[in-house]
Amino acid sequence: MKVTILGNNSALPAYGRNPTAQVVSLYGQEILIDCGEGAQSRMQQFGIRWRHMEHIYISHLHGDHYYGIFGLLTSMSLLGRTTPLHLYAHAPLQQIIEDMFAIVATELSYPFHFHPLPEGPALLTDTKLFSVHCFPVEHRIPCLGFLVTRKTRGRKLLPEQAAAFGIPAYFYDRLKLGEDYTDKEGRIIQNELVTEAGPSPKRYAYCADTIHTDSFLEHIRGVDLLYHESTYLSDNAERAASRYHSTAEQAALIAKKAGVKQLLLGHYSSKYRDITLFQKEAASIFPNVIASQEGLAYEL
Repeated sequence: MKVTILGNNSALPAYGRNPTAQVVSLYGQEILIDCGEGAQSRMQQFGIRWRHMEHIYISHLHGDHYYGIFGLLTSMSLLGRTTPLHLYAHAPLQQIIEDMFAIVATELSYPFHFHPLPEGPALLTDTKLFSVHCFPVEHRIPCLGFLVTRKTRGRKLLPEQAAAFGIPAYFYDRLKLGEDYTDKEGRIIQNELVTEAGPSPKRYAYCADTIHTDSFLEHIRGVDLLYHESTYLSDNAERAASRYHSTAEQAALIAKKAGVKQLLLGHYSSKYRDITLFQKEAASIFPNVIASQEGLAYEL
């Protein structure tokens, strides 16, 4: 499971940084979280397999978080996509998309499913491989964070040991689920003899634009990786509060209170050219912190 940063600037492009967008990759699938302008080009640049992406989540309707969605939806259609696409966003975006396509007389080549986001916490997506929950953060307009959980695939099969015990291949999936095997003579082959512990579930929390608040701590507690906006440094704490944003120091405080394993900073103001300052400020409170850089993939 990894997170690739496509854009980590706030409001507008600056210093080579682009508006917010990122991809979560797990089990060969790609999930897009927010879609600022240029997201499509950045995915092409960084080798993201976006053509068959099935799920897109938009945190809120400030333009730097969704202006790239129109081009992305159109390009998927121009390339002949036929598989369904699910977009999760606040309800007004549905009408905006429909109006835009009506004006230019565009019909998508694939089934497009728009899912209005709720006001409070909810389960949005639940598959065999992953789940996505949302939770409210506090911004100038309705805004949600997202919690992505990579589910475990069960125990890891040791095929050589299984073959040595004469276990037929049709039973392998049941071994992965933890079952013992009983052979024709009634001998029980203990599961731990032919399997080992599989990968543990991994959790990634994305905290979009938000003022400094403890209100969503319960939703991010103990996650493997927390992305928290850090629009300003502490020298602009008053400006951050007035615009419902956070500082790097405040993001670190949230990470510490929530007991997360690692903190990833982003959504930098164009006031700042040097993003290493964000990491330095946060590290004094929460040492395991990274100032995100576009194009890099962060493993959980």
